[in-house]
Amino acid sequence: MTTSRSLADADLAVLVPDWLDWAAAAEQLGVTVAKVRTMIRDHELAAAVPSPGAGQQVPADFLQDGLPVKGLPGLLTLLHDAGFDDRECIAWVFTDDDLPGRPIDALRENRGSEVKRRAQALL
Repeated sequence: MTTSRSLADADLAVLVPDWLDWAAAAEQLGVTVAKVRTMIRDHELAAAVPSPGAGQQVPADFLQDGLPVKGLPGLLTLLHDAGFDDRECIAWVFTDDDLPGRPIDALRENRGSEVKRRAQALL
């Protein structure tokens, strides 16, 4: 099982294939950059710095059809309530940890209940 420490040390630039800056995320969502900031604060989305000097960005896979992926906000809230920060949440969602597939893939396939069970097993 992945520990919080190893999640904090994960190389997000390797784990996450595509990133969006806040302006690009806002454009895809049809909202303002300020709204993206609010969505990150409210755990509807998560953001991190994928590589030194890049600035905070949102994983592109967190957006689907102009919205946050179904089930993502609830999952992020669950992980934050367990003490994870955004960087650790992103690492967990993109890590294939001895389970069938990455949690992000299951979310994008509308299998949110499965992902929440995985997350609750961490707690």
